[in-house]
Amino acid sequence: MPRLTVVSAPRRAPALLSLALATAALSAALSGCGSSSSHSGASSTAATNGHRIESIFEAEAQLRANPTATLTLLRGLGVDRVRVLVPWNQIAPAPTARQAPAGNLESPTAYLAAAWAVYDAIVRAASAQHIGLDFTLTGPPPLWAAGLGAPAGGPYPQWRPSAPDFGAFVKAVGTRYGGAYTPPGATQPLPKVDFWAVWNEPNYGPQLAPQAIDNSTVEIAPMLYRRLLDAAWSALHATGHGGDTILIGETAPRGLTFGNSPGNFSGMVPLRFLRALYCVDSSYHQLRGTAAALRGCPTTADAGSRFKTQNPALFEATGFADHPYPQGFAPDVVTPAEPDYADMATLPRLEQTLDRLQQAYGSSKQFDIWNTEFGYQTDPPEKIARSVDPQTAALYLNWSEYLSWRDRRISSYDQYLLTDPPIANALGGFATGLEYKDGTPKATFYAFRMPVFLPVTTAARGTALEVWGCARPAPYARTGTGQPQRLKIQFQPGSHGPFRVVRRLTLPAPSCYFDVHVAFPSSGVVRLAWSYPHGPTVHSRGVAVTVH
Repeated sequence: MPRLTVVSAPRRAPALLSLALATAALSAALSGCGSSSSHSGASSTAATNGHRIESIFEAEAQLRANPTATLTLLRGLGVDRVRVLVPWNQIAPAPTARQAPAGNLESPTAYLAAAWAVYDAIVRAASAQHIGLDFTLTGPPPLWAAGLGAPAGGPYPQWRPSAPDFGAFVKAVGTRYGGAYTPPGATQPLPKVDFWAVWNEPNYGPQLAPQAIDNSTVEIAPMLYRRLLDAAWSALHATGHGGDTILIGETAPRGLTFGNSPGNFSGMVPLRFLRALYCVDSSYHQLRGTAAALRGCPTTADAGSRFKTQNPALFEATGFADHPYPQGFAPDVVTPAEPDYADMATLPRLEQTLDRLQQAYGSSKQFDIWNTEFGYQTDPPEKIARSVDPQTAALYLNWSEYLSWRDRRISSYDQYLLTDPPIANALGGFATGLEYKDGTPKATFYAFRMPVFLPVTTAARGTALEVWGCARPAPYARTGTGQPQRLKIQFQPGSHGPFRVVRRLTLPAPSCYFDVHVAFPSSGVVRLAWSYPHGPTVHSRGVAVTVH
C-alpha cells in the first residue's frame, strides 16, 4: 500500500480541529461525564430495514507514526475497527538473505524486537480506545521464504512463498497477540487480537506470483494461496485463536482477461481465482485428472471427498473479505462483458459464487462478505479515468454504504486512507483519502462521518421520500453517556436560507443507522444534524430534492 505522511496538528484544517475537540468530548463521555439532551417537538425511533454493519478504516502510515493520536481521531469519526497490514518481511529476521536464519521461527523471540514495537503500540492503544483491530497477515515474505524459479529482474519475494514458513510466522504473531504474552522487558501482557485475515489480494501479481502459467491457461496463485491459508489456519488455531474472527479472500475486485493475462504479475479476475481455489471448473464441477493436478487439486473422486476436511479454512472461516472498488463508476454499474468481477455492483454475484462453491462439496455454508478496502479516487488531485470529483465521490460513498446496509450478508463498510499520499497529484497517487495531502478535508470527509442517501429524490407533493443515514460516532457517545442518541433531519426550502428541523429521530441502539420516510413541503435541500456530547453539532452533505 502507498506510504503516507502524517500532517502535524497545527496544520490541520478547521474541520479537523473541530473533530479533535469532538473526540475529546467523546473521551469525556466515556469517563461518565454525559448529559441528557432535550428537544422540542415530537421525536421518533428510527425504523430500520437493514442491519448494523461495522465500519473499518485503514490509515496505515498515520497509525504507524502515532497510534494513539490516530486512533483517537478515528474514534471521533466513529470507526469501529482499524485494519492493520502485518507484512511478513517487515518482522522477519534477515529479510533480504537467501538463507533461512537459525532458531525457532514459531517463537516471537526469533523475530525482530524493534519490528514488533509498532504493532505492540497499536494493540495497546486500540485496547485503551476500545477500537477493534483487523490484523491482515500478508506478504511479501523474506527472500529466504520465497520460491525458486522467479523470472529475471527480481528479486520477487512474492514468488511462490513457503507455506510452512508462513505458518511459523503466523504462530509467532498468534502467540504474541494471544492475550497472555508479556514481551521481554514489559510488565504486562499484550492485549489479545481476535480478528484476522490471511494475505492481501492474492489474485494480484504484485502480492502473490505467479498468477497463471502456460499462456495464462493454468491458475497457480489459487494453489499457492490455498497452501498459505491452510498453514495460517492451523497456526491460528494452535495459538488459541480458533474462536476468533478469521477472514479469507481479501480479493482485489477486478483483473485482466485478454492476451497472456494475468501471467506472472498481473491480476486475475476474482471469481476465476475462487473457482480454482476450490478446485472446480466453470460449471462448478470438481476438477479431476490433469486439470486438477496442475492446480494442486485432488485428481480422483475418493481424494476429492477429503478436500473439505483437508482445507478447513475454505469451509469454516468466519467470512470472505473483498475490496469492491468500483473504479470510478457509480456503485450500481455492472460491467456486462466481465462476469468474474467482484466490485460493489457485483457483490450479489460474489455471494452466489461462494454459495455454489460450498454446494460443490455438499456444504450449506453461506459466507458473510466483509468489505475491508474501499474508496473513490478524487479529481483533484488525480486526473485519471477512474477519478471523480469530491462531491460525486461523497455521493457514491454514501450510496455504496446504503447498498451494503440493505444486503444482510455484507458485514462491513470500509474507508481506505485518511489522507491522500504525498505523491497524489494530477498524474496519480491513489487519492482515496478523506483529506487532501495537506490535511484539508474533502467532501468525502463529511460524507463518511455522517452518511445520508435518498434512493429517490423526486416526488409529488405530499409523497414521502426514503431518507437513510447514520451518525457514525453516535454509538461511542451512547456507550459513554448512557443517553439515547438523537438526530435531526433538516430541510432548506429552495437553494438558500436557513435550515429547519422536519424530523427528530432517536437512533436505534446499538446502531448508528436509520431509515425513515419524510414528505417534504417543497423542493430544497435535505441534510442531517447530530451533536457530539459537550461538543459541536456536525452535519451531513446536502441532498437536493424536487417536489412537484
